[in-house]
Amino acid sequence: MLDEYSEYYAGLLETTYDCVDRIVLNAYFGMGQAAGGFRTWWRQLLGSDDDLDHAHLMRMAGRFSRRVRAHARAHQIPVIDCAPGERKHEVAEEYLPQDPHFTGVFLILVARAPAPVFDVQCSKSGKIVNLARKFPYVNHYSFHLLDPEWGHVTIKMSGHPPFGAQVMLNGHEYVACQARKEGLQFTKEGNCFTQISEATRLAQIAETLSSADSIGQLRQVCERWIYSACLCFGLDLAEQEKTHFHYDYSIYQEEYSRNLLFQRGCELEQVFQGTIDRTRCLLDVRTLKTIFGTQKRPFRHLGHKEPRCEVVLERPAYDLTVFKIHFGKITAKIYTKGERVLRIEIIVHNTKELHCGRSLPAFSEIVSHLKTILNRFLNALHGIDVASLSQESLDDWHKPSQVGQTRVGGVNINQPRMRAVMEAVIALTAGRSSAWVSLC
Repeated sequence: MLDEYSEYYAGLLETTYDCVDRIVLNAYFGMGQAAGGFRTWWRQLLGSDDDLDHAHLMRMAGRFSRRVRAHARAHQIPVIDCAPGERKHEVAEEYLPQDPHFTGVFLILVARAPAPVFDVQCSKSGKIVNLARKFPYVNHYSFHLLDPEWGHVTIKMSGHPPFGAQVMLNGHEYVACQARKEGLQFTKEGNCFTQISEATRLAQIAETLSSADSIGQLRQVCERWIYSACLCFGLDLAEQEKTHFHYDYSIYQEEYSRNLLFQRGCELEQVFQGTIDRTRCLLDVRTLKTIFGTQKRPFRHLGHKEPRCEVVLERPAYDLTVFKIHFGKITAKIYTKGERVLRIEIIVHNTKELHCGRSLPAFSEIVSHLKTILNRFLNALHGIDVASLSQESLDDWHKPSQVGQTRVGGVNINQPRMRAVMEAVIALTAGRSSAWVSLC
């Protein structure tokens, strides 16, 4: 069941499909998250914790770096040290292999970012006094690879034990790979399908990412690469087996989008610009709380930045307008892709904000939450959009008009009787709207 906004403009659409977009998974070694567990793992690795100190931890990080660069030189894989703020996905696009049958790592990017690292404090006799986890800036290695099922996959791993990692996937890449296997014809511009031969079948493939079966597929793609292509530079396969090193996964970020493919680009531009002009000034905090399904606006935690709660209109390029709503760690976006696609996205920057769990088994529930927010967002836009009248319509109210075969008179708002009726209708509408908001 589509939202009211999409159904209202269904006559102008060629097709529509929903898709999970960016997925970011945190990969972590459960035993290495606490000081006691990390010390036990070190004993399993080296036999004792006599060498557990800052120098040996730094040597392990240095070994990771040397192995990565030596392997890259041997297999002619580019290794690029990125400057702060550099957009790494744009760098990776320049190195994408042209061979459609290529699989494996094709690029490694190195950049600094915070990561959990254990700080060892020893006494003068060499005994461990304290083992504390800190989050300094250390080198991270982003392994860009091509997977036969998921397309372009990025695994960013810290070079310091316990080797925390992030796995970044894209739902559109997955749908494109599955569509090619089934022989579907499509045109893909960036992260969007602009031409689809069998829209119904492609929508069904995209829908599989929202089901519980996709949890196993996510785990499989992670297990397929993270040990053999990334962790092996810090711990070889024998050391992984000896210490029972195994990653668990949690969902950190996720995006869900609805893509409306219009028949004509001019109609898309007219609908989109009209929606922005009529709705952006009427989306107050009370309406935003209804859209995002909460009774409170985002508030500042002690020691953290003030959360964003605002409606923003951005123009990053001369032919692109992005309408955003920031509500804490959740963002709603509506913008155009290509000439005929209107995309609506809901992005959760930290899934903790949804209060439905972050472990991998909660993936389908998180998708359901994002889909619900997206529907409420578009329903709110539709409610404001259809209730608005252009300035030309207001000027022509007093003129007679035609409804089918019946000629009807105009409305003269200068008459006291008509003004009284309008005031009564407005008062009743406001009362019902307030009641609806309080119930939501």
